[in-house]
Amino acid sequence: MSIAPDAVSPHFAVRPDWLALRDEPVLAPELPIVDAHHHLWDRPESRYFLFDFLDDVKDSGHDIRATVFMECGAMYRKTGPSDLRELGETEFANGAAAISASGAYGSARVCDGIVGFCDLRRGDKAAAIIERHVAVAGGRLRGLRYIAAWHQDPAARGSMATPPPGLLAEPGFRRGLSALQQFELPFETFVYHTQIDEVTALAEAFPDLPIVLNHVGGAIGIGPYAGQRDAVFQHWSAGMRALASQPNVRVKLTGLGMRMFGFGLGDRATPPSSQELAAAWSPYVLTCIEAFGAERCLFGSNFPVDKGACSYRALWNAFKRITAGASAAEKTALFSGTAEALYRLNA
Repeated sequence: MSIAPDAVSPHFAVRPDWLALRDEPVLAPELPIVDAHHHLWDRPESRYFLFDFLDDVKDSGHDIRATVFMECGAMYRKTGPSDLRELGETEFANGAAAISASGAYGSARVCDGIVGFCDLRRGDKAAAIIERHVAVAGGRLRGLRYIAAWHQDPAARGSMATPPPGLLAEPGFRRGLSALQQFELPFETFVYHTQIDEVTALAEAFPDLPIVLNHVGGAIGIGPYAGQRDAVFQHWSAGMRALASQPNVRVKLTGLGMRMFGFGLGDRATPPSSQELAAAWSPYVLTCIEAFGAERCLFGSNFPVDKGACSYRALWNAFKRITAGASAAEKTALFSGTAEALYRLNA
């Protein structure tokens, strides 16, 4: 599993009453959006199923055309071979996609693309399991993710995943990645800013494999990095610019509502406005767009994780504010086009 079953969430709790304290009009409701990164799950601390997500989409007023489900350790099979239990999550996401595709619950095609999890450390044996994912995904499997975020200081960690250090360089893992490459599917990962060079090395070793870095490269703002935002930004931005030299890499402009970034958004007395979100997030988003280009950047909500920091409406309003100076072509790429091409969607 990519997430320890007894892991304690490092994320802000979702508080509907708190979120209700802030309202604002929707901006540019005519702009088509593909939400390229969200989860559905049932965890001890929260439940977020298809209809919870659909409520957020409907209430936001934004034109969400399609979405991509991201693996999160949800609904693994309870029985059967241990190396096949992760297939339950892909089945779960495909079931949600089938409900959405009926059109009975709105026009947004939720989970139109599915990014699953397979333990690629199985090496050559991973190919047979990936084939099973393809079979149960109903034609919707669009990639695999393995979170590699590791830091020696627990206070710096912002993920529930518990990978070993140096995962991306492990020989067994790389053999598994070669197996994935046979299926012409992208690989996704999340790392901290202290590990961006590991992603660069991976991209150099697999130049024909599309690699998607989640959450703008994980610039840590908590634990030993609290109060060190300028220094972290310099380290992070240098790493991201070096990574951008690898043409097979794309970056997701996601996750900035997470506690690990150190903005403290979920600790406030009232929810932040989209203006406040844009002010905090724009240096990271604009640096990525400048380095990678709009055609290699894509937005996603990271809900329900980022719902602990802001509403769905405010999140997309913030992204629209940040990109107000972009051309029409750039906005199309950032909000839908890059995701459509990467995940072979038709939003």
